[in-house]
Amino acid sequence: MRPLLFAALALLGLAGAAAAQTQPETPTDATFSVAQRNELRAPADPHAAVFKESEFPSAVQCAECHQKIFWQWASSNHAYASISPMFHRFEQRLNELASGTINTFCVRCHQQIGTQLAEPREKPLWERSQISREGITCVTCHRAAAQFGKVNGERHITPGTIYEPMKGAGNGPGIATVLEDADRYGVATGPEDSGSPMHLGAIQFDQISKSEFCVSCHQVAVHPGIKLEVVWEQYRASPAAEKGITCQDCHMGKDPGLHNGYETWPVAIVNGRPVGDPNRKHSNHAFFGPGYPIAHPGIFPFNPRALNWSITEWLRFDWRAGWGVPDWEDRLARGDVAADFPDVWRERQERETARYVLDQNLRLLELKRQDRIAVMENSSRLDGPFFDDGGPKVGRDLAFRFRVNNIDEGHNLPSGSLGAQPEIWLNVALIDPDGKTVFESGYVDSIGDMADIHSTDVAAGTIEHDDQLFNLQTKFLVTSVKGPDREMYLPVNFDIDQIPHIRPSGVPSSVLNHPPFIRMEGRSIPPLGFKDAEYKVPGELIDRPGTWRIQGRLRSRAEPMYFMRFVLATEEMERTMNEWMIDIHPVAVEFEVTE
Repeated sequence: MRPLLFAALALLGLAGAAAAQTQPETPTDATFSVAQRNELRAPADPHAAVFKESEFPSAVQCAECHQKIFWQWASSNHAYASISPMFHRFEQRLNELASGTINTFCVRCHQQIGTQLAEPREKPLWERSQISREGITCVTCHRAAAQFGKVNGERHITPGTIYEPMKGAGNGPGIATVLEDADRYGVATGPEDSGSPMHLGAIQFDQISKSEFCVSCHQVAVHPGIKLEVVWEQYRASPAAEKGITCQDCHMGKDPGLHNGYETWPVAIVNGRPVGDPNRKHSNHAFFGPGYPIAHPGIFPFNPRALNWSITEWLRFDWRAGWGVPDWEDRLARGDVAADFPDVWRERQERETARYVLDQNLRLLELKRQDRIAVMENSSRLDGPFFDDGGPKVGRDLAFRFRVNNIDEGHNLPSGSLGAQPEIWLNVALIDPDGKTVFESGYVDSIGDMADIHSTDVAAGTIEHDDQLFNLQTKFLVTSVKGPDREMYLPVNFDIDQIPHIRPSGVPSSVLNHPPFIRMEGRSIPPLGFKDAEYKVPGELIDRPGTWRIQGRLRSRAEPMYFMRFVLATEEMERTMNEWMIDIHPVAVEFEVTE
């Protein structure tokens, strides 16, 4: 277990549980003090009574006995699926452009249970049920009763209260032990009982441990026939699949993105009492991956304490200004700073309590950032620079290259959603002996976009087009109202009509190998493959001998700014998207230029 994760668990009231993992013997009641046993429980939630009767139990209920899994999931992209403001902007924009004909296609993955509860597609997040806001929550996977394949998110979750059996990799051998002494463990076996409600059984569901379990939402074709999610297809043809390495092995193992085995942990800790073998395999429910959140940190990560305030109330909490930070609040009291508070945040104590929750979430987000960097660096390598045309000389064109390697065995670099996202590109700079940058590629414009055909600054003529840009982002090419092909944000092909709609294919996509008038230009690197990024600097820029330097870095971001503006994202969304941009494998190499 990584030290930073220990710190986060301790911060969130799970210090006793973290300490238990260091014990070589089976934890017993004596392992934990009374205070630690109380800390091990999830914080009390005002919605507990509602959850108890719900046919789709909340993750808050599961947290009472599965604390470690809960806090790993709380900052995962599964927990973020329903919260994501980018998803909502994208989904709404797409439905508007297609006159509503997309309907529930997107929300049935991102808000599976809300869709199953027949919540309207367009219903705002703050008006949805709590379980719908939890996105891919515990029961989304552990109440799936059938084996689904390529169904584009059309799955069914079996309804049932918290007391109904869950599905899992095993049959829950520790459940019988707890039920035999329910009073000692402090559990409730029915709605009339006092104690922590628990499911009364576990049913072994073999598919949940296989890569096929991920297919239903991670291999998706949109209406015209374009495959928007292609992870399964890439994995199925990969060296990892041939070796029997599963999606879970890399995305739920002990090391982000690596097939290095699993952590161990008891199956549950019930009111401070560990259940079962402490050396049992533990699947990490952070679901390691390159994704990241741009939501208000009071809304995400999922924190039961945050439920004391509504989503709309959190959106009015100016966390960037310093609300609730003791030093800032003292300055406010002295009149050194001023603020106009909405009624809900008028009291200092309320702001400071909210800041306590925010600080917990910001620490979880920092862990997520580090896991994201680890995933990207564990799956790629940057070699170079290489000079293939002899030693650099004054006045001679300087040619050099970097090699970008995909060292991941499971899927392409990048993978996931294609088209507008995700972005991985190479930023290189040549610096002369005086420290001046004389050449650069992979630079960004004033809003953070690469200097390609989508850049508003390039269109305005304020910066140069980056002719040597190395970008692994896959593009959609669309023939729309009139030809020829052009890069588009979405695989949407509109007819000229008073009511725009997505034009259906007139022939099977299998005949053309792509829908008519829409195709993808793939630039990603297949498993264990590589691509060379070649650069050429004009000789007139190499104007003196001495020690020169080349700097390089891969950059990664989930969404380009041009796409965010296309879906009408807010300035705060754009700012946070750029703040989460990371640099991978930064390198600086000095070399001599001779006469």
